[in-house]
Amino acid sequence: MIRSLLRPGVLQLLKPNIAAASYSTAAIPNPITEPEIKHTGIFINNEFYKSESGKQFPTVNPATGEVITMVEEGDKADVDKAVKAARQAFALNSEWRQMDASQRGALINRLADLMERDRVYLASLETLDNGKPYTNSFMADLHLSISNLRYFAGWADKIHGKVIPTDGPFFAYTRHEPIGVCGQIIPWNFPLLMQAWKLGPALATGNTVVMKLAEQTPLTGLHVASLIAEAGFPAGVVNVIPGYGQTAGAAISSHMDVDKVAFTGSTEIGHLIQQAAGASNLKRVTLELGGKSPNIIFKDADMDYAVEQSHFGLFFNQGQCCCAGSRIYVEDAVYDEFVERSVERAKKRSVGNPFDPNIEQGPQVDGVQMGKILELIDSGKKEGAKMLCGGNRYGDTGYFVEPTVFADVEDHMKIAKEEIFGPVQQIFKFSDVNELIERANNTIYGLAASVFTKDIDKANLFAQGLRAGTVWINCYDVLNAQTPFGGYKMSGQGRENSEYALRNYLEVKSVITKLPAKNS
Repeated sequence: MIRSLLRPGVLQLLKPNIAAASYSTAAIPNPITEPEIKHTGIFINNEFYKSESGKQFPTVNPATGEVITMVEEGDKADVDKAVKAARQAFALNSEWRQMDASQRGALINRLADLMERDRVYLASLETLDNGKPYTNSFMADLHLSISNLRYFAGWADKIHGKVIPTDGPFFAYTRHEPIGVCGQIIPWNFPLLMQAWKLGPALATGNTVVMKLAEQTPLTGLHVASLIAEAGFPAGVVNVIPGYGQTAGAAISSHMDVDKVAFTGSTEIGHLIQQAAGASNLKRVTLELGGKSPNIIFKDADMDYAVEQSHFGLFFNQGQCCCAGSRIYVEDAVYDEFVERSVERAKKRSVGNPFDPNIEQGPQVDGVQMGKILELIDSGKKEGAKMLCGGNRYGDTGYFVEPTVFADVEDHMKIAKEEIFGPVQQIFKFSDVNELIERANNTIYGLAASVFTKDIDKANLFAQGLRAGTVWINCYDVLNAQTPFGGYKMSGQGRENSEYALRNYLEVKSVITKLPAKNS
């Protein structure tokens, strides 16, 4: 991965969003290849506890398949305990509710400071537990997580209502108030970043949190929980539970004393969460779900740049990105050239030990995910797509998959419709520009899209016509805290990041007061 960032033009484009200004790629501190596991418990009221059931589960190093440590398995009883703590912390006379908004922002900034202090440790732990290259963990995930928290810290004392002119002798205004106890369920592909995306707006707006970590990758989230206590957040404001979706996640989604649930993950689970929310107390719901994002390459695009950006847009994070550019539509006049160059680039992609600074691609998160990817690769071959490289497990230790490229993919194929969530590039041909927007939109998803062209009129036409929450023009995966992120259709509802994310965590209250008569 880091090699792709170092190619001419690519680092310059991505540096404001991915690379911290205080570090160059040559100055990344060495990782801790065997980081100490400091926290494995359930975090409630600023303390770590054993699970109520006494159960534990293993978290595994995906590069080796070996168990790293055992982690406490939270379930409904632990969720009940955490929700009670969060409800008490949200009480009207609590320290958190009476705190000045600027002080809330100061606490969030203090958390960001502590993550910066522990940056090498957190990046090393993320690589150990998730499998992503350490260079990615340090340069991308930690930088973006810290930046996100700082962005929302700045919003904490800038949230306010409006005075409204009304008919008659009345004074009317609105209050923007926190919703209450927020259940947050985060995925395994970006554990630290998704935790920050959820905590930032929830805390800036004055809510309290019960967060469930992904069972595949709980370790960094638990360390951040310890930093929350160290930063000085009042007890019960943030509670963190490692556990499984069908137990802890389901308990949060259906809990009658949780006021809002935010979920990032698969569309399949998003359905279940929304159903549980509706069947319980009609809690507010925001969902950031799957994608099958079109990436369109016109014949006038800068070919070297388009090939590299398309490679990055698909293979980044081992292909485990909800917004991956997994349907690459290439104009027929340059199709063969694009395919040839994409295969050449994929064959050069380095795979191996994620702690090695020269490695671009680490393992998939677990054996289940690796198996799903290999099954979908097999379906592509059976349905007639042309596999030009890769297609197999890489090595015999850990959960590595070879960088894979399919050409001559057709819209009806399974690999063209289903989210593979792995290092599998799919390239389609187009000749009729008039049909292209319809083809690109012919999916249940609508998370992201991109267009590569030098024709600004064409770019603007497609930016308007593509039904996706984000459209990148001549770039891919440019993400930052200031820009909203979320999907159309079955890619979810609500937005992460930016001012728009605050709306997910606020209730609007109207206050109308009768004014005294003129002669009183």
